[in-house]
Amino acid sequence: MKTAEIRKKFLEYFQSNGHTVVASSSLVPGNDPTLLFTNSGMVQFKDVFTGKDMRPYTRATSSQRSVRAGGKHNDLENVGYTARHHTFFEMLGNFSFGDYFKHDAIRFAWTLLTEVYGLPKDKLWVTVYQEDDEAFGIWRDVMGVPVERIIRIGDNKGARYASDNFWQMADTGPCGPCTEIFYDHGEGIWGGPPGSPEEDGDRYIEIWNLVFMQFERDVAGNLTPLPKPCVDTGMGLERIAAVLQHVHSNYEIDLFQGLIAGAARETNCTDLQNNSLKVIADHIRACSFLIVDGVIPSNEGRGYVLRRIIRRALRHGYQLGQTKPFFYLLVKDLVNEMGAAYPELAKAQSRVEQVLRQEEERFVETLEHGMKLLETALSEIALTDPAPSAGTAPILSGTTLFTLYDTYGFPVDLTADICRERHVEVDIDGYERAMTRQREQAKASGKFKMAEGLTYSGTQTQFEGYEHLECVATVLALYVEGSQVDQVTSGQQAIVVLDKTPFYAESGGQAGDAGVLQSTSALFVVLDTQKIQPAVFGHHGQVSQGSLKVGDKVTAEVDALKRSKTIRNHSATHLMHKALREVLGPHVQQRGSLVDADKTRFDFAHDAPVSAADIEKVEQIVNAEILTNQATVAEVMAYDDAVKGGAMALFGEKYGDTVRVLDIGFSRELCGGTHVKRTGDIGLFKITAESGVAAGVRRIEAITGDNALTWVQRLNATVVKAALALKTQPADLSDRIILVQDQIKSLERELDQARSKLASNAGNALSDQAINIGGVLVLAQEVQGVDPKELRGMVDQLKAKLGSAVVLLAARSAEGKISVVAGVTSDLTSKFKAGDLVADVSVQLGGKGGGRPDMAMGGGTNLEALPQAITGVKAWVESRI
Repeated sequence: MKTAEIRKKFLEYFQSNGHTVVASSSLVPGNDPTLLFTNSGMVQFKDVFTGKDMRPYTRATSSQRSVRAGGKHNDLENVGYTARHHTFFEMLGNFSFGDYFKHDAIRFAWTLLTEVYGLPKDKLWVTVYQEDDEAFGIWRDVMGVPVERIIRIGDNKGARYASDNFWQMADTGPCGPCTEIFYDHGEGIWGGPPGSPEEDGDRYIEIWNLVFMQFERDVAGNLTPLPKPCVDTGMGLERIAAVLQHVHSNYEIDLFQGLIAGAARETNCTDLQNNSLKVIADHIRACSFLIVDGVIPSNEGRGYVLRRIIRRALRHGYQLGQTKPFFYLLVKDLVNEMGAAYPELAKAQSRVEQVLRQEEERFVETLEHGMKLLETALSEIALTDPAPSAGTAPILSGTTLFTLYDTYGFPVDLTADICRERHVEVDIDGYERAMTRQREQAKASGKFKMAEGLTYSGTQTQFEGYEHLECVATVLALYVEGSQVDQVTSGQQAIVVLDKTPFYAESGGQAGDAGVLQSTSALFVVLDTQKIQPAVFGHHGQVSQGSLKVGDKVTAEVDALKRSKTIRNHSATHLMHKALREVLGPHVQQRGSLVDADKTRFDFAHDAPVSAADIEKVEQIVNAEILTNQATVAEVMAYDDAVKGGAMALFGEKYGDTVRVLDIGFSRELCGGTHVKRTGDIGLFKITAESGVAAGVRRIEAITGDNALTWVQRLNATVVKAALALKTQPADLSDRIILVQDQIKSLERELDQARSKLASNAGNALSDQAINIGGVLVLAQEVQGVDPKELRGMVDQLKAKLGSAVVLLAARSAEGKISVVAGVTSDLTSKFKAGDLVADVSVQLGGKGGGRPDMAMGGGTNLEALPQAITGVKAWVESRI
């Protein structure tokens, strides 16, 4: 079964079972700033699981593009060394948002694997959480998995909460047990079942994980059942493809074989088993889809991870003897393999090829020089230490690591990857010391290397933006695709360097300005402003009309509206930082920020979630400072004097000997950014989100001015609408919600009691209808008005009342499905098997069933066949007397 067919059958199967097929979300998470990349299918549904978002469906299925190549979830270093690690993979999943739970989730998975995909049942093993008797019982009693192939997994290495079979979204919040399905590749491969000492072997491979979110964990670790338990499952497409295609390594499946063949073609490699081909085939998927989703190579964040993956692929190409750009030529092979499933990939093919080719051309020349330097260093190590003592390994110096990074752009992990193959360790501490020395020297001399390979030796940019949003300037330099040019014309993207500018260049967390540069012959639209040297500003944008030349006079005009929104957010960030220190303590320190026209995002050191009460205090303090309407004061002074005067220096920022000190309200910080003239200009301040981003680091997002007003108005409209729906006043909404919830719980209890009573009464009435066939009491009936979930209890009651009998009950659900339950008293199971009876009846109904000799369940959808199937129970019993 081809990979494309496997994906298609998965989605079609769940669609036929009432699931909405949801398209894969972007690899850049749109709803979770704590994640570098989307790393599983549940990411796009996270707010649905936590109740923050509502969807028009309660069942969903997807094939989610995922990346694990940076941050907490990072498989990059393992790619090329193992059979199943990838930077990019597809996660098949089905999800229930308060709809079905364990029984149906397990049934769906088992049916898909054994009936749709046709896997042998005796090849499948399952694990359950040690305390999850319900899941254990479903696997054993309903699915019929032998108990020796159902493994209970307990706490993981004594951790307080962690377990291989207990999942949680975070330290607090939704969590619950999970059950995993493993495939046994057979005795020819070393390894033991999960939980055994040999579990790390490759014989038993996990293919599917079913997570049952049924609890809410509070800060004390207490578990409270969720009112609507949910299901979140994940099955790696590459793993299940390997199983269905009867291969052991993911790289042997049809999808990868096509990409490996393409990599072999472009590198002239004839050995298709070469691990470097596997790395290249894996990396073209990750790089291409990251670019499709808007990530471009850069020196930080997601862009840096992308650059690392590209350069790792190029290094493996170089290792195969390819010294010219080749990687971008594999995009067409990827489109052939995955373009049908992901049309956005085919649509963006030319752009992906262009980005990859530019990155290759930038790096491929230096790769050869850097590799020669590394090879020389490794050779010298081999000569000086040809036979390292037992338990030790030769070490590549931190100085060499730094030279490779600083001169040739080799990421440290790329060098470490090469050394790993040669069994050489790397001196990371020495590298960090060399990096620190370089920063100190650069700070003292003011000499910095050009960013992104630009070469500029002209005068520095004079910044006019503190006092003016417009000025007349001269074009000093123009760059197109990294190369210096004398002229740019309409439609061209370029970087413009001016002798002076009112545009603020991104720095200290504040986003760069946008606006226009206008000359007598050209209009240049500035989309962003970045520093290409510490005191040289690059205006990034596009020529809208005419042509712009070096030496031209231009009127540089900042987008005033965007600037005003940005400075409100920036000034509010200073006040918020001070307020957080007052409310939470002096340990609070900035760990990163991003300020733009839409919001301020502020990361800070703190080891626990900020409570709603503390957030409210911070808001009150900041808004009180805004109301004082104090003037903002900025002074330039020596760094040491500024710090002695109480100014706060921010973590991770670079400062020169002379700094700008900003006093705004009760805050005093070192800051080179632009700000409001008075605190009152900020308007309204509102915190919109608080979350954790790393161990000991929290993140707050906030808005100001008209953005805050709009947010409050929308919230108020929502409250008014909710109050109207619940027929109460907005001020009483909380009490009314609690009342309605209590009423619902009470009605649910009454409904359960009524159902139980109805089932009991129905069972008592049915006992009189049992007939004697050859000395055996037989009762086979369709019951009306009884929930199918009550059938098993009714059968147990009837068995107890009749004493010695064969009982079969059937009920129709609102969706038109038929549920069948059969029971045989223990004295008769030698002649009559409940599982056989259910199987016989279910087949007539167009379904399947089975179970233990004394109790079994099944069903179908052929309603017309139900009367005859029930009548046939008499003949079934007679045939066995």
